[in-house]
Amino acid sequence: MQEHYLQELRREKWRLNGNPVRTLDDARAFIDSVGFCLLYRQRPAVILPTFVGAYAGSDDKLPTAQLAFASGLARDAKDLMVRLLRERAAYEARVLPDNNFLVSASAFPYFYGLVGDRNPRQPPKRDARSGYSPLAVDTFQILRRDGPVAEGRLQERLGKSISKAALDRALDELWAKLRITRVDYKQDEGVSWDVLFRWSEDAVKQGMHVSVAEALTALVSKYLDCVLAAQQEEVENFFSALIGRARVREAINALQAAREIGFVHVGGRVLLQVSSLETTPVSLERKLKARPEQQLPRPGRPLVERRPRRPANPPASRQAADEK
Repeated sequence: MQEHYLQELRREKWRLNGNPVRTLDDARAFIDSVGFCLLYRQRPAVILPTFVGAYAGSDDKLPTAQLAFASGLARDAKDLMVRLLRERAAYEARVLPDNNFLVSASAFPYFYGLVGDRNPRQPPKRDARSGYSPLAVDTFQILRRDGPVAEGRLQERLGKSISKAALDRALDELWAKLRITRVDYKQDEGVSWDVLFRWSEDAVKQGMHVSVAEALTALVSKYLDCVLAAQQEEVENFFSALIGRARVREAINALQAAREIGFVHVGGRVLLQVSSLETTPVSLERKLKARPEQQLPRPGRPLVERRPRRPANPPASRQAADEK
């Protein structure tokens, strides 16, 4: 298989082929299909779809997070994303520091099982072993008592001496372990936060009972379904922000042993691909065969319609008719 076939199939799945996501139903179907995506284009590039790209229906001149404030397209895409968050059709997680990371409702329990806190009802402790700063503990207590709370009001309740940068660090500490989540955004109030266990209790309860190994194998399989095929190094690079590479390799080996993933040759590279038809719409090879009219001719060969050759010997029935 050639590389441009894989890129074409990704563009179709990621809604970059002129079929934009504009309604809430479209957005829900898109996030359910890909499992997770970024909001904006990332530099350096990450092999993952973007919500703003799906909203635009193209990957031409997409804004990064740093330039999103000047893009009307980015603002409209973010408004649609917020609607997804409000109805819990998608969740946000802190994976990349400068970009929004969206997870579908069906994939979120596995994501929580991988990085979430196993005892979300218990407030974080004020000690060095807990990994939370005193400000993060105070922030959690306020959100648990009064949430959801906008960032401006949260800063006032913590005290005027607390800077916005310090508050952002405290929120990131809690968000990294999925203790809290962003639940709304309003132009006049900004981002609102709430305790995740209260905001989406059922999803958190499901994630609490998923082991790390089970969660990682499910997410690796979903990632390969999202990107259609990827090198093992690319899979390890993506998940290295969440867990050690050794655990990712163990998950890949477990999926290979269970024959859940296999190999496909693309442009001289050996890529991993989901092999079970229950977890992916159709394999790359079958999908290409189902769309022969879109395959490109080989370079240097003209596209010529070949007519079937006439048989050298006439059929027996015709010979009998001629003899008569």
